[in-house]
Amino acid sequence: MMTQQELEKYLWGAATALRGTIDAGDYKQYIFPLMFFKRISDVYDEEFNNALAESDGDLEYAAFAENHHFQVPDGAHWKDVRETTTNIGLALQNAMRAIEKANPDTLEGIFGDASWTNKDRLSDAMLTNLIEHYSQHTLDLKNVPDDKLGNAYEYLIKKFADDSGHTAAEFYTNRTVVKLMTMIMDPQPGESVYDPTCGSGGLLLNCALHLKDEGKEYRTLKLYGQEINLLTSAIARMNMFMHGIEEFDIVRGDTLTSPALLENDELKKFNVILANPPYSISQWDNKSFENDPFGRNMWGKTPAGCADYAFQQHIHKSLNEENGRCAILWPHGILFREMEKKMREEMIKTDTIESVIALGPNLFYNSPMEASILICNNNKKEDHKGKILFIDALNEVQKEKTNSYLTESNIKRIFNTYSDFKEVAGFSKTVTLQDVLDKDSNLKVSKYIRSSKIPQKENSTFKELYENFIRSGEELSTSMEHLFKDLK
Repeated sequence: MMTQQELEKYLWGAATALRGTIDAGDYKQYIFPLMFFKRISDVYDEEFNNALAESDGDLEYAAFAENHHFQVPDGAHWKDVRETTTNIGLALQNAMRAIEKANPDTLEGIFGDASWTNKDRLSDAMLTNLIEHYSQHTLDLKNVPDDKLGNAYEYLIKKFADDSGHTAAEFYTNRTVVKLMTMIMDPQPGESVYDPTCGSGGLLLNCALHLKDEGKEYRTLKLYGQEINLLTSAIARMNMFMHGIEEFDIVRGDTLTSPALLENDELKKFNVILANPPYSISQWDNKSFENDPFGRNMWGKTPAGCADYAFQQHIHKSLNEENGRCAILWPHGILFREMEKKMREEMIKTDTIESVIALGPNLFYNSPMEASILICNNNKKEDHKGKILFIDALNEVQKEKTNSYLTESNIKRIFNTYSDFKEVAGFSKTVTLQDVLDKDSNLKVSKYIRSSKIPQKENSTFKELYENFIRSGEELSTSMEHLFKDLK
């Protein structure tokens, strides 16, 4: 059995064969489907052999559909493609389509729409190298259990994000922030969890893995997601299967114009919503949102050049009325921008905002921007009603040059403060709704807690002051960019 490190090196090794011919940002559209095809074929063989042993060599019994997670039709197995010597891309494409067709309820469209037959990009020689590379090891459950393969899959997502730079944000969210959000939401067995902009499914997956780590029944958790990008939605579905999750529904489509998760012609309601929506989309159909058939415009008119509050209203409308709760990762702008003041005021008046947590810089992918978590709850505790807990966790971050992260102690301090709903001098403060409304409905944490960004003079080293100076410059630059965007 391979170690985790050996598995990751082996899986990433296939990408090196694509260097020079395929752009780094396009690796994922070839590597993930190929890896999933190999996994399906190897697990099918494993299941076949197990059934064969159970039935004393009954070949017909071993091929029964009930003995297999997925069906692999004749001629569509990894071995069939491996034996092909010419037009390998066509053989691969046909095998993948045949598997999708044989598993319409679970695998339809899961291999994406990569152009396997384009020989200018993928020659027969290159495809042979890729197939032979993946043929070195057996990716069945015995050799590579779900948790090990799932971790390796997430490793690849991170590697592809690093290689592709700015395109990464759509499918990669800082894992340590995801952990904090999941702990705060505390999903329970049998509950439904939804991500309206689910990317590669990391937020959803972590809810299941959180329950698994706690020794609770994670298989009864119902995971739902929508993702606009075809490839990314396919990656999310593969991600679920690679982790051994089977109870999920991830659909492709535009959440704002065509919400796909419906019940009785209304938006489906969920117990937990976790999301990191795309920030300030300027090209979106705000005209149709004004007359939204699902009633998602309850707080007023969303600005044409910024869809943030369209997403926030969609999320609010999708929460279970009795115990729905959400944790949404946003840049700070939505907490105080003047153009959304009226909408923010209406949101505050619902008395569903439980907490606003300000996080440090560089937690967004390849961006110095500071993040915030907006936490809402339709079932606030009695002593939480009429109040909002502000937490200034700007210094609770392990700083890196490009991508920072939260340590275990950072996560613990933030989580405990939120759970206890308590005031800690210079770190957290409870504020009444009326006080917030009186302050122009401004939800920015530094409005209520003295900013922890600037170290106390007497305790500051030259290095700390210099780093603060550099960071302030980056923040000013980011703020100016947003200002110009808003003015535009």
